[in-house]
Amino acid sequence: MPHQPPVHDETVRMRPEDADGRPSPEDLRPSPADGHDDTRPVTRDWLLGAPEQGGPAAGAPQQPPATAGPLPEEDEDRSTQALDMSEPQASAGTVDTAPVTDDRDAAPTPVQDTAPVADTPEVPPPAGSTGTGGPTGPWWRRRAVLVPAGAVAALGVLYGADLLITSGEIPRSTVVAGVDIGGLSPAAARSTLEEELAPRVDAEHIVRADDVTAPFSPLTAGITLDVDETLDSADDQPLNPWTRLTSLVGDREVVPTFTGEETALAAQIDAVAEQVDRAPVDASIAIEGTTPTVTEPADGRTLDREGAADAVIDALQSGADPATPIHLPVDVTPVDVDADEAQRVLEETVQPALSAPVTVAVENSDDTAEVSVEAIAASLAFTPQEDGVLAVSVDPAALQAALGDELDVFGSGAADARFEVSGGAVAVVPSVDGTGVAPATLADQLLPVLTDPAPRTVTAQLGPVPADFTTEEAQALGVTEEIGSFTTNIGNAASGTNIRVVAQEVDGALVLPGETFSLNGFTGPRGTAQGYVEAGVINNGEFTTAVGGGISQFATTMFNAVFFSGLEDVYHKPHSYYISRYPAGREATVYYDSIDLKWRNDSDTGVFIDTSWTPGTITVTFYGTKRYEIESISSNRYNLRAPVVQEKPDDGNCTPQNGSTGFDITVTRVFRDLATGAEVKREEFQTRYAAEPIIRCVPPAAPPVEPAPGG
Repeated sequence: MPHQPPVHDETVRMRPEDADGRPSPEDLRPSPADGHDDTRPVTRDWLLGAPEQGGPAAGAPQQPPATAGPLPEEDEDRSTQALDMSEPQASAGTVDTAPVTDDRDAAPTPVQDTAPVADTPEVPPPAGSTGTGGPTGPWWRRRAVLVPAGAVAALGVLYGADLLITSGEIPRSTVVAGVDIGGLSPAAARSTLEEELAPRVDAEHIVRADDVTAPFSPLTAGITLDVDETLDSADDQPLNPWTRLTSLVGDREVVPTFTGEETALAAQIDAVAEQVDRAPVDASIAIEGTTPTVTEPADGRTLDREGAADAVIDALQSGADPATPIHLPVDVTPVDVDADEAQRVLEETVQPALSAPVTVAVENSDDTAEVSVEAIAASLAFTPQEDGVLAVSVDPAALQAALGDELDVFGSGAADARFEVSGGAVAVVPSVDGTGVAPATLADQLLPVLTDPAPRTVTAQLGPVPADFTTEEAQALGVTEEIGSFTTNIGNAASGTNIRVVAQEVDGALVLPGETFSLNGFTGPRGTAQGYVEAGVINNGEFTTAVGGGISQFATTMFNAVFFSGLEDVYHKPHSYYISRYPAGREATVYYDSIDLKWRNDSDTGVFIDTSWTPGTITVTFYGTKRYEIESISSNRYNLRAPVVQEKPDDGNCTPQNGSTGFDITVTRVFRDLATGAEVKREEFQTRYAAEPIIRCVPPAAPPVEPAPGG
């Protein structure tokens, strides 16, 4: 029978021959195989010289170890491995020992021991023997193996039973956005999600960006709970044993799945951005009549649209309470000029400038003119610098307008060349040079004396006053013919008023070659102070009113004039929802000062803008030198999106609307040669319109009935 391999043996066998019990050098030599075997086991401590504890007196005969009867189990020395003595071999210990011999056929002989070892354990029988002093039988039947194996088997049975019992159910402790569906059948889980989570997702939420708070409708944004996909993510039983074990003491969170419509969500975010976005406003000086005040600065801010969409989705997936505002990220742009700098300019420059008029005199003449305090106030201009300084200047054009004919005492003023449209044709009205005091020169002379105490006087130079824009310069611009025009119909009187005001501001604008026209930049703020009124707008997919409503119709009209003139589109933003009175894919919206309409005069000639307003129409026409024949090709509408239905309480603020289908459309602008009609190039404009929701106004819910006292 094969022997078990030897293991580390802490016992070394030696012959006690010398008086001190130590082996002699001669004994270290191996004895013949048939020689007398008088070896005995000793401990390592004894070998290292440790004193013996107890035992027979020195010289007492050492009895051979008993072989009959098994030793008690607790006395079994597991540290000594039975040795295979069929061949001489070295000890497995770390201490070198003399070779030992084995003569199992020889009878044991008593050995005289002068230093007996106490409680020396009996040598275990060889492996495979029937003795009980060592491990017996196959390795897999030993207790050290059977106990863990049994535990693993028991755990396996429990795992299988748990998996079998819970099959067909939602895994235990499963929670979806705060709604516990663990252990329910798929049908019951569906009902629970539809009753508890879906209404929370569909409800109108509140979003907050900086100091702006606005309503947000997930339904209008195309976001609804996809119950089927959510259950599909939740009902798979986890096979990982550890996951199943931890589910006994903790929740298994499952993120709900939503149906999404990117265009509708972007439309909702854009509606919020219109209220949030603003350019930085530096501190400055406002003069009302002749009273100056400091205007407070306001940092610029821009809604992080991508981050806002993520914040909304995260809040809805967490099952947030609709009444708890969802905070949206905002990027801030600091101002250059602070209020302290504006206050310094007010005290050191503006207040002294408005303290008294300035007299204008000329050499060798008794004639004088006066620059009144009102004219000074109207002509002062303030320009913020990047280094934080608020620069002060006198605007020559504003000064000339404010003075009127005050300077005529010194001669006649100059008149610039201009363009005039009559009967569909454009012509140059020649410039006129003048004599007397040039407003630009007077403005430069006026600024240094504004901080002087009264009386204040400047001596101006008389001479020719050339026009700033001459006839020759106007003719060189090549503004000779119509290059593009477009007309839209005005829907209501309030919008018509705002369209008329903006059209009057833009009429007569001249865009030189290479220049970029910005509608917001050209008009500046469009508020009640500038003559604008409240009119209809679309906000968050709903019709409402705001000051300046209707300006987007002017922007759409101008964009189409740009389109058919073959000019470069720099930036335009279509409406989020399609408006039927505009050409699909060829329209633009604006909002001061976050959404602009910009185009560039990429021709070699000037572009003169002519606007024509009537109560029912607005027309924008560009004049210059025609370069292309433009053709517009519209695709069919594709990617149709059905509107959602929203029911809102009829509390006096609800306006029903029929909604509209969302769609995508591609408009191609084809540039053709004027002479041959051959295609020169083409440009595509792709537009996505969100579905406008159907809004139904329903009676408000009845207030809860208070229980009767004592009831």
